[in-house]
Amino acid sequence: IKMKKKISISGMSCEHCVKHVSNALQELSGVSKVEVNLAGKHAIVELSADISDDAIKAAIDEVGYEVTAIDNL
Repeated sequence: IKMKKKISISGMSCEHCVKHVSNALQELSGVSKVEVNLAGKHAIVELSADISDDAIKAAIDEVGYEVTAIDNL
């Protein structure tokens, strides 16, 4: 399985935020690549396994940010 998702995230304001979100997503099993865009307030993740949107939201919630949308690319 190779999928890409675009995750829109609110609350990121600096490079530290980017790092927190990036680390949280990379810790999810099945995530093969993470690219966080601060200016665009989103992250693009490449998945090697199916991960539920809820699991993605929970990981980002846990580090203090809010997912506003998740789109399959």
